[in-house]
Amino acid sequence: MKPFVLLATRAEDVPADEEYALFLRYTGLDERHLVRIRLEAEPMPYLDLDALSGIFVGGGPFNASDPADAKSAVQHRVEAEFQTLLDEVVARDFPFLGACYGIGTLGAHQGAVIDRTYPEPISVVPVELTEAGASDPLLRDLPRRFEAFVGHKEAISALPASATLLASSPDCPVQMFKVGENVYATQFHPELDVDGITTRIHAYAGYGYFAADELELTLAAVRRAAVSHPSRMLRTFVERYAR
Repeated sequence: MKPFVLLATRAEDVPADEEYALFLRYTGLDERHLVRIRLEAEPMPYLDLDALSGIFVGGGPFNASDPADAKSAVQHRVEAEFQTLLDEVVARDFPFLGACYGIGTLGAHQGAVIDRTYPEPISVVPVELTEAGASDPLLRDLPRRFEAFVGHKEAISALPASATLLASSPDCPVQMFKVGENVYATQFHPELDVDGITTRIHAYAGYGYFAADELELTLAAVRRAAVSHPSRMLRTFVERYAR
């Protein structure tokens, strides 16, 4: 089987390694068939799409809506690399699934409006599929309404005509969309379980996602409801695109 690639941007080793472990678990792949590339540590290598089955993008600390002068040199590099990669991915309708930071990269590439209108605190939220989402083959094993982990400062407030809306939540109208038939992005985290999001809460406690005195409230918020459905789409993505 041709491998899948996970493009990651987390600089902290503990949440970065756990993210990779979660993608391995829920895709059902091993390390030979899910190759991790840490973009915060090194430039994106040339990716020969003909030699791959598909691409995943994990979450990370970068925000597309940050002012240009507030972005680090690494963030500017990563954004430029994604623009180049997505030129080919979208043109070829190549299998791509970006989670959280992935929705910002694909959204920016397609000209979506990304701003601070619809942030969501780290929590569990109800996500509802649109008619297009309910009939999409990647989401075939998910109920029409399910719980998912979120936590983001920015979100897409307006999609371009090239995108198809697949899912929304009460406080964030764009939770998932696709371009073409095979290029997907989610605002929620399909790879997370409660242990994984707990690790991230502790790792990013000083990153502005919640106030210093809200740690325990945030830990409680991610335990308010069971989350079991979103990870199914990772296995479905592999089953659909492995070649």
